[in-house]
Formats: sequence, C-alpha cells, structure tokens
Amino acid sequence: MQSRGAVLAIAVFLALTASVYAHVTSDAPGMRPDAIIDLRTDEGMDLVKGQWRYSNVKVVDVDHHSPGVDLAPSGPPNRTQDIDIHAGGADFDDSQWERIVPAQLEERRSTGRLCFNWYRTSITIPDKIGSFDPAGATVVFEIAIDDYAEVWVDGKLPLVLGQTGGHVIKGFNAPNRVVLTSNARPGQKLQLAVFGINGPLSNPPGNFIWVRSATLDFYTHTTLSPARFVKTEIVKADPALDTIVSPDAQLEHLAGGFLFTEGPVWIPATANASGYLLFSDPNANTIYRWSSDEQVSVFRTKSGYSGFNIGEYHQPGSNGLTLDMHRRLTINQHGNRRVIRVEPRGNITVLADRYEGKRLNSPNDLVYRSDGALYFTDPPFGLPHVFNDPRKELPYSGVYCVKDGQVKLVGTELDAPNGLAFSPDEKMLYVNNWNDKRKVILRYEVKADCSLSNSELFFDMTSAPGSDALDGLKVDHKGNVYSTGPGGLWIISPEGKPLGLIKGPEDPHNMAWGDDDGKTLYITALTGIYRIKMKVAGVRP
Repeated sequence: MQSRGAVLAIAVFLALTASVYAHVTSDAPGMRPDAIIDLRTDEGMDLVKGQWRYSNVKVVDVDHHSPGVDLAPSGPPNRTQDIDIHAGGADFDDSQWERIVPAQLEERRSTGRLCFNWYRTSITIPDKIGSFDPAGATVVFEIAIDDYAEVWVDGKLPLVLGQTGGHVIKGFNAPNRVVLTSNARPGQKLQLAVFGINGPLSNPPGNFIWVRSATLDFYTHTTLSPARFVKTEIVKADPALDTIVSPDAQLEHLAGGFLFTEGPVWIPATANASGYLLFSDPNANTIYRWSSDEQVSVFRTKSGYSGFNIGEYHQPGSNGLTLDMHRRLTINQHGNRRVIRVEPRGNITVLADRYEGKRLNSPNDLVYRSDGALYFTDPPFGLPHVFNDPRKELPYSGVYCVKDGQVKLVGTELDAPNGLAFSPDEKMLYVNNWNDKRKVILRYEVKADCSLSNSELFFDMTSAPGSDALDGLKVDHKGNVYSTGPGGLWIISPEGKPLGLIKGPEDPHNMAWGDDDGKTLYITALTGIYRIKMKVAGVRP
C-alpha cells in the first residue's frame, strides 16, 4: 500500500540531517509592553474615558440546600452565607455608587478583618497612546490588590480547573493579569469589575483593602508570548503534501522543561472561557493546561497514581486524554491501570480497569466513536518493569472497546499497540505499534458491535532510521493519517502512500487538533509543546 522508494527517500534525508537540530533552549523571559496606561492616574483614566466607582460588600445569611445525590445543592434546605452585591455583570447598574478619582484607589477601604468590596470602570481603547498605535495589539489588564482580587471582564469570570490567577485569585498581593483582547480596536469598549478581598481568609487581618497598581499593558503580537518559532524541516515525499501543510510552515515552541509530554487534547472554547490544551506528563504524574492567555498551569496532580511505591515507576501518571460527546474528560491512568471519566461535579467514573477479572496493564491511548463506544490500547509501558513486570496479569497487550458498560477485547495482533484513530467515516480503525523491530500501522474494519475485522498492514516504517517507534496517531478530514515515528511526524495518504514528514527540534510523541477551525496541530515532543498551522482540519473529539 506504500511506495518503498518514498520511504527510502525519507530515510536517507533523516540520516543526513540527524545531527542538525540542537536542544530546545529555555523559554524567553516575559517582554516589556510597548505602551502602558496607568489607571491610577487622571491622565490614564482620561485616555480610556473611564470613571472608577466603588462599593463596600456585606456578608449576609441566605437560604440554600445541602448536597444531594447528584452532588449538586439539591438536598435538604440549609442556611449559609453570601455577599449582598453581585456586581460582576456587564449590565450591572453602578450609577448610584461612590465615584472615586484615580488617586483614591490607594485609600484603605472596606471594614477590615473579613471584608470585601467592588471596584468598577469601563474603558475605551484610545486611538493613540503617545506615538503608539494600539490597533491590533494585545491588551492586558493588570491589577494588584492588597490582598486578593477577582476580575470580571464584560460580565464574565471564566473558571478552569487548575487555574492559577488571571481572572481568579493569583496569590497574596500578587498581580492578576487578564488578556482583554488580542486584537485591539480603537473605540472598543470593555467593562471591568474587580472584587477586592482582605486576607488571608483563614486569619483575617485588621488592615483594609486598597489597589496597589492598575494598568493596561499593550503588546504587539511579537512580544507578549514566550512562544517562538523554531527550526522546522518539511520533508516532502509527494507533491500532495503541499495541499496539507505549507512548505515554509514552522513549528512554534509554546512551553518547555517537562519530563515527557504526551496525550494532548484540545478543550474547545465556551461562552465563558477561551479554548486551551491539556496534556499529560506521565513521568511527572501530572496533567498540565496550556492557554495563550496564561501559558502553563497544573490542571491535575497525581494524574495517574498515588500509591506509596510510586518511586518504583518510570511513568506512573496519566497518558492519553480525550473528550466524550458530552465534553467530559477521559483519562488513561498508567499507575492505577485504568480508564476513568471526570464528571461535571469533579467525581470520577471508572470505565475500565479489568478484563475477565484480570487487571489491565497500563492503558495508553484512547479514542471515542461518535456513538459513545470507547477504544483504548493497553501495552505495559506504565508498569515499572514493562513486559517483565510481575504485576502484569494479562498475557497480551490488547486493544479494547468499552460499550454499554462492557469491556471487550477486540485485538491482540500487536505486541505493543499504542496510538489509534478512526477514519473520518469511522469505518476503519488505525492502530500503530511501539516496537523498534516492528514499526507498523495496522488498519481494521470496524463493526457496530465494536469488533474489528480484516486486519491489513497499512504502513511499515521499520526500515526508517531513528530510535523512536510509533506513538501518537491522528487523522484529518481528508483521511490522511498522522503518526509520530522515527525522525518526526509522518503524514500518510488514505491509500497508505507516504506524503512527507514534519521534523523539528525534538522527537514528537503525540498530537491533537486545536483552535477554533481545527487546523492547528498541537504536538507533544519529549520536553516541549509545539504547534504548527495546517491547511486541512483534523478529526477531533
């Protein structure tokens, strides 16, 4: 199904260029803004046509409900506390509040001890800031409140598990930084509402709330993010590659310094939050979150194992991540040897941990079919001694399907099945193999009952130079198959013809389609996270 000559051509290229790429350097430090508007000055507030307004907040007793069986407040009635003014909404009427001039932001306010307050203002992006033209710039609102702050923008307070700052509390007297827009338009209006908090809350001090600093920072598109383009080689084995990725496309390094990155999934934007990338570091037992606004934060610690003997494990953490049809996060846990789903209330459902009474090896990668059937691979790479681990209970590394609560074994043909993906019409399932001596992708016909049939060799890159076997696997909407492998990221036509290779500074290990149009390929590659713009959208959860 493939051209031997094309495979050899790529192999020769890899051999010649194996030493070209240097190690990835550390992320660049944060850059200074191109312009600043100080919202604690008359000049700054005049420039944005703003007016600060202020109100104290009281804690009041209210009716509520205890937790119900659904873990929501649907149980028996109770009494609890709330604040008396909820002023985050963009259309909240603050016209009767106290008007304060910018210099008054430094005044100590509220009542001391356990106390709260609100600061509100609207801003308008000016035509000019000195000689700086703000059109197209990224605008960041930075505020530091003594002691804590939460920031609403146009009536929204986005919340994401693992969030460390931004709209929510950053830390003791730490500045909150919120991206207001990445494409500023002169005349654009934005509503800001800042909730001030005295703290620490567990030991409320006698002092009061005041604003240490409040600015609008303007950045050109080239200075805000530590991301940077890196040396990239697009190896073309067939002219059709030009319709998939531009010959001059470049990988962008987004973050680095991880132990081993894997299992990425893109979380789409909602009405209250922009999209972001989740990815695993199985060696660090952590799921991280990357977003263009806040860069990297910890999303879930102990993501795959919390056992007392964790020191024995090389990869105890989570690996593959995906979303089901209801956008619930599904996680393959190496150390716990199971597949779990995270429910909206934070509790987990175990989808698979045993087959015929025996524990799974260490579920690796996973993909949902549109009817909710979940397929996953189960090599023993998460066990301390891998294939020779005495804790291994199953004699094979299987491909499984979970449907209607039943775990079904649907494949044992590969000794180390790893990545898997459906064709766009879901009639075929591709599975690749992590084995230096058998670097192959198999293709199966998929039946409604989850079973697989008519196995065939789709692609063989065993002869290609490079230490890596095959790991992550994805497809695009044209049916092209993307597999990490020796030398980089391989792109293969639906007919099994090699089209080319994307080669960067580090060996890739998995990928996810992201952004609004699904044409950005996010790549996890050893210690770093990268992305590259493609011409074709990918199939994603």
